Amino acid sequence: MRLAVYHNNHDIRIEERPVPAIGPGEVLLRVRASGICGSDVMEWYRAPKAPIVLGHEIAAEIAAIGDGVTGWKAGDRVFASHHVPCLHCRYCLAGHATVCDTLRKTNFDPGGFAEYVRLPAINVAHGLFRLPPSASFEEGSFVEPLGCTVRGQRAAGVQEGDTVLVIGSGLTGLLHVLLAKAQGASAVFVTDPIESRRSAAMRFGSTEAFDAATFTPEQLRGANGGRLADRVIVCTGASAAFPSAFRCVDRGGSVLFFAPTDPGKEIPMPLNDLWHDEVTLTSSYGASPRDIEESLFLLGTGRVAVKEMISHRLPLEQAAEGFRLTAEACDSLKVLLLP
Repeated sequence: MRLAVYHNNHDIRIEERPVPAIGPGEVLLRVRASGICGSDVMEWYRAPKAPIVLGHEIAAEIAAIGDGVTGWKAGDRVFASHHVPCLHCRYCLAGHATVCDTLRKTNFDPGGFAEYVRLPAINVAHGLFRLPPSASFEEGSFVEPLGCTVRGQRAAGVQEGDTVLVIGSGLTGLLHVLLAKAQGASAVFVTDPIESRRSAAMRFGSTEAFDAATFTPEQLRGANGGRLADRVIVCTGASAAFPSAFRCVDRGGSVLFFAPTDPGKEIPMPLNDLWHDEVTLTSSYGASPRDIEESLFLLGTGRVAVKEMISHRLPLEQAAEGFRLTAEACDSLKVLLLP
């Protein structure tokens, strides 16, 4: 089979390897669509692990099942989680499945940027889901990033009637716009320094999109009836995003940290102001089975429509171009590899 091996953002090599052999309880997947995630091009995070086959936003069909696998058959259209929790440790039982030790050790073999992947037995048990009949394989590649978005907005407490400010309107920022609207937010504002991204935010339903380079809380108040935002969602690790978030959250509101900064970076905060205004600071990482199930429902019912977010569809042989487009992020929204 063919696969794309990551060495760094500028060195992606197409190789041939044997199709993985599956054992008892395991499943072989034929990958049909695989999204390139923003985290795939975080070079500081990925390069130390290279060479590696990345790819975790996949939609696939089952090619073969191992002994003892029940309820599944060849040809079934599926989404599979690359990381899965144990569901019984103290973290899982407390609702923090994405910090489970098992979740942080599990993965595909070899990775989603390949024609086939082997799904270990624990992933079959805890991370294999049917795609809704109404969802294409391309739309199915959004299950994982939308699941992460679902988890984040649950942590932030987004609810009907809220006003939401999304800082950073890359792909995840746009998913937050769509989900907040689906959750009944009364207004969703976006900031981004790139004009094409601001235009995309408006296409996908934001109330107003501001240039992050000149944005001020007074602009938000002017567009939001004199108020700041109930929920602020930070979808970028840019240093300027954090003071902006702290200045733009309303009393009793919350700030969600949805993206990491560069390693070792420290972010100062106006603690007394946040304390006095009862602002909640929270974060989220990844997606649990519960989040994936909700994501599948949102996609299957059309409450969150993602098809128009796909800007590029590339064969696996053009993985290097896909990484370039994703890393530069100016001329792309979602880049899919179609092995």
